[in-house]
Amino acid sequence: MSGGSRPSKSQRTRATLQEIALRLFDEQGYEATSVAQIAQEAGVSHMTFFRHFPSKEEVVLEDEYNPLLEELIRGQPATVSGVERVHAAVLTGLERLGESDRYALLRRVGLLLSIPALRSRIDENLASARTAFERGLAADGEDGTPSLAVRAVAAACSAVLSAAVVDWAQGEGEQDLAGLVDEAFRALRGAV
Repeated sequence: MSGGSRPSKSQRTRATLQEIALRLFDEQGYEATSVAQIAQEAGVSHMTFFRHFPSKEEVVLEDEYNPLLEELIRGQPATVSGVERVHAAVLTGLERLGESDRYALLRRVGLLLSIPALRSRIDENLASARTAFERGLAADGEDGTPSLAVRAVAAACSAVLSAAVVDWAQGEGEQDLAGLVDEAFRALRGAV
């Protein structure tokens, strides 16, 4: 997702590594692509790769979206329900998603769903989103431990977001992602 500030050299290197890795995964397959190949193609050492990503799997798993979503949730009016705050924040975040970001997300989710080593780590990705939602929903000044209500809302919202994104990826990105996310959140809001 595009932000307002200019990315640092480290952020640019990280984005380049991820972009090259995804391209190589498409061209030669995930298993056939090595960290050394990714680093060489990016013009950096394999140690530089590992400074940005602890493993090849992390190139697919890690993204910059959760901190942005946390910030967007905090920016929502506290007078609306937690589900509504997350719903609005996610839609706002999707508006900021450029076409190349959308394509990279589609490729990453496709890899998560198709590569057994990555599929087993989907729960980690969900936990990361859930934690970002919890932090975004928690009121400033709390002791850092979200209440059961906040944890429940964050868990439901991360599951809803995941369901919509998986549906979108399984449809090869043909449907409108924001529309699917909106539909999924409306279903949750209608169920509670």
